[in-house]
Amino acid sequence: MVTTLLALNFLLMVLMPIFLGRWIAVRRHVGWGLFGIGAVAFVLSQVGHLPFNWLILQQLGWFSPTNLPLYALFLGLSAGTFEGVARYLTFRFWARDARSWRQGLMVGAGHGGIEAILLGVLGLINFVILLGLKNGYFQGILASVPQDQLHLVEQQIEAMFGVSPWMALFGALERVFALMLHLAASLLVMQALVRGQCRWLLAAIGWHALIDGTLVYVVSQWGIVWAETVLGGMSLVSLAIIFLLRMPEPTAVPLEPLPELKSIQPAPLASTAEMLERSKYSG
Repeated sequence: MVTTLLALNFLLMVLMPIFLGRWIAVRRHVGWGLFGIGAVAFVLSQVGHLPFNWLILQQLGWFSPTNLPLYALFLGLSAGTFEGVARYLTFRFWARDARSWRQGLMVGAGHGGIEAILLGVLGLINFVILLGLKNGYFQGILASVPQDQLHLVEQQIEAMFGVSPWMALFGALERVFALMLHLAASLLVMQALVRGQCRWLLAAIGWHALIDGTLVYVVSQWGIVWAETVLGGMSLVSLAIIFLLRMPEPTAVPLEPLPELKSIQPAPLASTAEMLERSKYSG
């Protein structure tokens, strides 16, 4: 049963963003192009985000998990800043016409959706490989693993398939909560351009940083169950932000029909004898 639930978990991670995008496209009449724009924005944000984290944490060693509060704060601010700035630049220079609630939703669905899809695909590949190793397949892979590291493979297999059935779907559940954050953050960033106030960008960065930093701290202190519980509670706030920022869509005001133009007939000139006489001397 755990194997089936794990497979379902990774499939849901891939499919949920697609279903969300389709719902927005059909119900809100938004093109898929904005989904793609949001997805590219996320990928580009990670091009800067991941090397930056590696530089600060691995090379410079400025923050360590031993000092958990500062470590969690750094990771939260790092994620919030890079993704928030990427969202802003996307709305500012790429999705210039995306200024309505429904369009902001589609950009957010793409931003958070591609993250869920990538994690789901990677998780599914890892699941298939570990399942094969567990059932005695992929002997070539095992043969390439040094003997002193075989126990690490066994630990990965146990970590994957040793979870309880009710925890097997935690990955998909987390993506549901994360999608709410991405939708809310995208709408917040969009307000910075709609309203012309930078504080909305700062609010998006701060909210993203608060969620990510809190999760790092909670999962390190109390484990995944408490982390998912806290994330679920904070996602309700994200959901409230989404609906509070819902703006009425601009409607086209019907123009009143122009009055019918009446043809004007020029009055006929009377050809009198006097006028004919005068015309002899004109010009």
